[in-house]
Amino acid sequence: MEDCAGSRWRLSDSEREDTTPETQASLLDGQGAHWKNAVGFWLLGLCNNFSYVVMLSAAHDILRHQQASGNQSHVDPGPTPIPHNSSSRFDCNSVSTAAVLLADILPTLVIKLLAPLGLHLLPYSPRVLVSGICSAGSFVLVAFSHSVWTSLCGVVLASISSGLGEVTFLSLTAFYPRAVISWWSSGTGGAGLLGALSYLGLTQAGLSPQHTLLSMLGIPALLLASYFLLLTSPEPQDPGGEDEAETAARQPLIGTEAQEWKPGSSWDLSLQERWTVFKGLLSHIIPLVLVYFAEYFINQGLFELLFFRNTSLSHAQQYRWYQMLYQAGVFASRSSLRCCHIRYTWVLALLQAQPPPPLCPQCLNLAFLLADVCLSFLPSIYLVFLIILYEGLLGGSAYVNTFHNIALETREEHREFAMAAACISDTLGISLSGALALQLHDFLCHLP
Repeated sequence: MEDCAGSRWRLSDSEREDTTPETQASLLDGQGAHWKNAVGFWLLGLCNNFSYVVMLSAAHDILRHQQASGNQSHVDPGPTPIPHNSSSRFDCNSVSTAAVLLADILPTLVIKLLAPLGLHLLPYSPRVLVSGICSAGSFVLVAFSHSVWTSLCGVVLASISSGLGEVTFLSLTAFYPRAVISWWSSGTGGAGLLGALSYLGLTQAGLSPQHTLLSMLGIPALLLASYFLLLTSPEPQDPGGEDEAETAARQPLIGTEAQEWKPGSSWDLSLQERWTVFKGLLSHIIPLVLVYFAEYFINQGLFELLFFRNTSLSHAQQYRWYQMLYQAGVFASRSSLRCCHIRYTWVLALLQAQPPPPLCPQCLNLAFLLADVCLSFLPSIYLVFLIILYEGLLGGSAYVNTFHNIALETREEHREFAMAAACISDTLGISLSGALALQLHDFLCHLP
């Protein structure tokens, strides 16, 4: 791990001595551009993942709906929804919230699988426009739908927006200083926290779910403004700085021998070269797949089954709190890169998916919560709150450190392709967890 003391933006002795007006102006321009790009990528991360998070936070409401005469929205605004399966101790919906997860992730999976093959043929600006339009469409369609299936079509639009945006903006980081990766990751964590918290807060305050969704239409507009108005023009980078020594120590780098690099050259690689780069990424991809499989199996397979009757919170409110606390942990850890850098992200996969070594007294996350779903031994929902917060910390840390390590270990001429290819990791893990969570839901909810 790395300490956050010191700053890469301090001036060297030679720079302090050179105090001509031209030099000072150049330094100020450079610092101004740095902060514009930093804020720009933070906002892009925030806006890109916002609709995806809101749809998952609203998943229980979407599937809880029983269409009533005169109801304006598919979401039941009542504080105490009627159970679909009152004979089960889990108070199950007829369909698992994993169905919303799959609608929210499978289109993203398709986009990320196809992206390394031909997405580069479409310029960045049209991609960003499509992403923003799909995001706005998702809020409108879900807000005004009168059936679960129409709502799921809106969730699919959110997935297209998020998937296309993620592969686009992660590829775009190859043309900016490496520090923007941490800002992007922090923004995606902020989307989780603000998205879940805004949906929870507005519905708790009495705003109908329909109006809550419509109030979020400013987010797609902010996405477009951040890209077209805030970011500076991209150009080839010589990242250097505090990571230079660390990068040099990590040999061999992913990919073949160094070449002269220019923007877009990653997409000029032959299929054999792309396969070579991809194989080098597997040590990063596999741990991240495991982390996201475990955490989203918990989120969309177990959250709705972790139902406590000895609390004033309704089932729907408990689910929203679970989502908000998870996203709070994600935001904290995705924003921690400059203070806490983890190279061996497979450790996070083990902590997320498996019990720790025998000497450690704590059983962690997936196995522990699955055992509680089956045996109901936890006496208080607040213990689950703590475990879920910890789960979010692990997941967010795995994400930001994985892409930071890829940026360090990948050659300049391969970085754009590598970032686009590696972002399949989280989506693949989430898709697998959603498919398995559906089966678990059906099995447990049919138990007496």
